[in-house]
Amino acid sequence: MTAVADDRVAALADAGVDEVRVAFQQWLADNAAELAPFKHLSTQVDEVFAALSRLQKLLYSAGWIRLGWPDEVGGLGGPQVLRAVVSEELAAAGYPPPFSFGTQEVLGPAVARFAPPDLAAEALPRLLRGDETWCQGFSEPGAGSDLGSLRLRAVDDGETWRVSGEKIWTSWAQFADRCLLLARTGPVESAHKGITALFVDMDTPGIEIRPLRSMNGDDEFCSLYFDDVAVPKSRTIGEVDGGWAVAMFILGCERGAAAWQRQAWMRWRLGTLVTDAPEVSDATAGEALTLVHCLRLLSRRTVRSLSDGDHVGVLPSFDKLMMSTAEKFLFDSALRSAPDTLLLGEDESARDWRSDYLYSRASSIYGGAAEIQRNIIAERVLGLPRD
Repeated sequence: MTAVADDRVAALADAGVDEVRVAFQQWLADNAAELAPFKHLSTQVDEVFAALSRLQKLLYSAGWIRLGWPDEVGGLGGPQVLRAVVSEELAAAGYPPPFSFGTQEVLGPAVARFAPPDLAAEALPRLLRGDETWCQGFSEPGAGSDLGSLRLRAVDDGETWRVSGEKIWTSWAQFADRCLLLARTGPVESAHKGITALFVDMDTPGIEIRPLRSMNGDDEFCSLYFDDVAVPKSRTIGEVDGGWAVAMFILGCERGAAAWQRQAWMRWRLGTLVTDAPEVSDATAGEALTLVHCLRLLSRRTVRSLSDGDHVGVLPSFDKLMMSTAEKFLFDSALRSAPDTLLLGEDESARDWRSDYLYSRASSIYGGAAEIQRNIIAERVLGLPRD
């Protein structure tokens, strides 16, 4: 693998988006042979995890995923939008995002903004290097899209919090070293005003992890059980009882950065659909391209705003709703166009199409259900009455 010297990539931190795009495209082309195995991953989740962790380390050592992060947390400087270019070009070339990429873009900015500076300086470089992975402990059995009703409790015990309760649908928790956890620190009736964000070491005694198999066969999700887990007060992210602000910032990053990565991947997937299923109609391919391009424009606005440090408010709800709309249409089109391949095929391509189709069913649920996003848009953007 040919690494790009840090000073060459560091110089790109002051360059424009187009210059970074061209330079990264050239790096991908120069290293195509060495990167080729990352286009054909195992179906075993532990092997996938190991491969994508290696990709993370390669991109870090070459300097690309250090762009857009400040020096004090292991970065090379420059605006956040430069990382969006890297993720888009990876997807356009047919490579999966490195394992920590999602966490890096969703949880990393929140730790950089809300964590004590010494904690951010300690934790973020390990995440960027791929030395560790993080997970996001938000949803509970009775609190999915309605995070204000969560019940996992953190009790003040002097220098520590004592955490007890359950989280569910936590992605890749079985591989995670840390968890950014939302806990109830006020009374239940305090709703969103009594929540605190904590940064929890996953090897702390009292944490039990149980994988949940999804319908595409992956053990991506987990249930987490916390039994009187001690978390130092120094691991508090943001203000006590101020976790709602942290959560909303994270969800803005998730719906923006995740939608940006997803649109790039969907554009590549649409190209493979046209190749794998030439019988797909021009009208269907055109509508899919239109939806994906609409998502690109919406998520581009969010990524630019986040990069500029602007408050994005509820606008990422549009991104999330369009993301699920485009993804479901794309894979519904794949099923209609090549049903025998998707349903009955046994080669690698058929297995990938089948897995992606099944996973697309969840796109209107994870990250905030589509119904919730429609309510947010109706009430907070259009000004419609709740009734």
